[in-house]
Amino acid sequence: MDATEATHMRKPQLVRADGLPDRVTIYEVGPRDGLQNESAIVDVAVKAEFIRRLVDAGLTTVETTSFVHPKWVPQLADAAELLESLDLPDAVRAPVLVPNERGLDRALAAGVREIAIFASATETFAAKNLNSTLDEQFAMFTPTVQRALAEGLSVRGYVSMCYGDPWEGDVPIDQVVKVGARLIDLGCHELSLGDTIGVATPGQVSALLAAFAAAGVGVDKLAVHFHDTYGQALANTLTALREGVTTVDSSAGGLGGCPYAESATGNLATEDLLWQLDGLGIHTGVDLQKLVATSTWMSAQLGKPSPSRAVQALAG
Repeated sequence: MDATEATHMRKPQLVRADGLPDRVTIYEVGPRDGLQNESAIVDVAVKAEFIRRLVDAGLTTVETTSFVHPKWVPQLADAAELLESLDLPDAVRAPVLVPNERGLDRALAAGVREIAIFASATETFAAKNLNSTLDEQFAMFTPTVQRALAEGLSVRGYVSMCYGDPWEGDVPIDQVVKVGARLIDLGCHELSLGDTIGVATPGQVSALLAAFAAAGVGVDKLAVHFHDTYGQALANTLTALREGVTTVDSSAGGLGGCPYAESATGNLATEDLLWQLDGLGIHTGVDLQKLVATSTWMSAQLGKPSPSRAVQALAG
């Protein structure tokens, strides 16, 4: 994309719709969830530049990395080195994923102020991803969360396989709510409800959010995390916004998947999300033009085109 093309980049026509929030927080997961599934190791300097460009585009929440054991996710073995190389503005949230107390020790040593933990809504994924059962996973999370809170950190809880599991099929809504409510009771300030294999449809989204509300978990504590395997991510996101959700996870350029679930394709692309939000007049503070340029640059670093439809259309 040259300067002339960037200057004349098309923008969506702004037409507001009723029943939607005025502002949405985009929780950018590209540097962590996006890159963790890349087989070729990305240089730490490239990762750092990617994060800086995302922040320059206006993203104020960027999940940077994970302190998981390098054996399980080699791509993120450079977590401490990456964080040391960053000098982000104080206003930018830079959470990291922490699987256990050992990961928390490393995060604290790196000066992290916000972490995320990863839970499963199904037995099979808990076994494959956490080497645990559905109930036993909480015994692992509890000391990690308690210590993080005692250190003054904010803790986000991810719940994976909320809408379907590749081994178990349909996932009962009450099962998802029980897992999420336990994370809130542990002290998580926010729950990200993950459609890990991208099978959700809008009716499921509405039903799950309603079930959380009935269980006393307000929509202000919920975020949504959709994958686009069946092309439903934007429809599901719009449904969640109409239900009052104001935090949406997405990945610049549509990077990502899940190393423990082969049927999980890329995350909702931040650019695709932003095209929709900009067209609806929903404020995010993110510059679509800069973001497309960032993802175009990152695609060149990875040596493959971005799956984002908006990037494809706008970058030419």
